[in-house]
This record gives sequence, structure tokens and C-alpha cells, in this order.
Amino acid sequence: MNGELIPLTEADRQRLVEARQWLESPGLAARISDKLGSPIEAGMKRLPSGWREKVNNLTQTALNQALKAAIRTMKTGESAQPSTRMHKFAVATSGGVGGFFGLPALALELPVSTTLILRAIADIARSEGEDLHDTDTQLACLTVFALGGKGDADDGAESGYFAVRAALAQSVTQAAEHLASRGMTSEGAPVLIRLITSVAQRFSVQVSQKVAAQAIPAIGAAGGATINTLFMDHYQRMARGHFTIRALERQYGQEAVQAAYLALGR
Repeated sequence: MNGELIPLTEADRQRLVEARQWLESPGLAARISDKLGSPIEAGMKRLPSGWREKVNNLTQTALNQALKAAIRTMKTGESAQPSTRMHKFAVATSGGVGGFFGLPALALELPVSTTLILRAIADIARSEGEDLHDTDTQLACLTVFALGGKGDADDGAESGYFAVRAALAQSVTQAAEHLASRGMTSEGAPVLIRLITSVAQRFSVQVSQKVAAQAIPAIGAAGGATINTLFMDHYQRMARGHFTIRALERQYGQEAVQAAYLALGR
């Protein structure tokens, strides 16, 4: 091959186009604001002092609990179509509770919704031919929470899909080695904590936007359910894009797929 990149077929190039559209689709804040008919900044002003730190801590705890629960229950099987509607219904129910009780309920609601979203992500991964017993796949599911889509203030150099993957690559490799040799039995494994912390820093941005939207007056339980449905849909989009690209990489190699992806943006 002499180092030459394998060109994608037209059908696979179209799959890459769709994946890029999902990954570069408007971020959660834009979609929530569009649905509510008003920007979520109004909700942020109503939140109590110190709420960002609380959200950051709860986000890290939720990811840790979700990863443990998902690893215990993930099942392999046929590469069937993922059950997107079922997952949205489940997370909408938990969002209704959060919307009714507001910020105080976040400590209870967030771990539930995060676990449901991780299971939905895993469902999509399996539909793209991933082995859910493979630690690399499990961590690839986790890193979907670091993908935020396109926001108005995004810096392409820092928020681009491949840039996020590159930023997490070393932590993912080290965490995969830890899980492969010790599983989740070794509490406080520094390499796994480091990865979860890195993902949580990005995930907490989306959680903050969700919390701010739910703080807007008159949102209530119905609004909370709608916001959580958008929350789930957002990460299902990110997962579709992410695992489509991973499937293409298994066929063509990461370098070829990345070059084709970046070419689409030029």
C-alpha cells in the first residue's frame, strides 16, 4: 500500500456525511432554546450561587455510577436497530420528576438519566457492530458524553470531533488497560478517575444547560420531560455519528476516515 490512504466508496462516503451532520449538529443549548422559544440564559440567572460546582460534582458521580451499572448489564447480540423510542420514553419519565422538583432533585434524577443515556449509546454501538464486552467499546460509549455538538461559542480547534478524541486518547488507553486487567473492582483507580473527570468536565456543560432550562418559570414536569427527551436525543445523535465513524475506521483506518471527514468541512 506504500502508506496510501484507502479511498471511501460512495456509499461509505455518504455514511460519513451523515455522521458528520450528526456530530456537527446544533448543540443542546440551541435545541432547547429553540424548543422553549427563549434562550436558557434566563434560567441560569435564577439558579442559586455555587450551582456550577454542585453540577460538576454530581456529573462526575453520575458518570461513575452509570459506567459501573452499564458494564454489569451490557449484553452482546445481533446488530439490530437500536430502541431509540424506548430510551427516550424512559428518560422523559425521569425528566418529568426532575422538572417537577427542580434543582434539589438533580442528585437523584441525573444518575438515572445518565445511566439510561449510556444504555442507549451502547444500543447504538452494538447496532454498528461493536462488541459490548470489549472494554474499548465500553469506554467509547463513555466518551460520547464528551461530545457536545456545535455551539455558537465553540472553538473548532478545541471542540472538533477528532480534537476531543485526541484529547481523551491517552486517558482512554490507560483506562482500558486498567479495566481489562482489574475490571471495576479496584476502587479509586487513578487512570479511570482521570478519564471520568475529563469526560465529566465536558458533560457538565450540557447538564448545566439542561438544569438552567428546567429553572425557567413554568417549565414544570412536562417541560422537564421535554428537556430530558432532547437531552437523550442529543447523545443518541452523537453516538450515531461516533460509532458510524468507528465502523468506517475498522474498514479504512482512522487516518483515511479523518482526512475524508475534515475534507467535508472545507
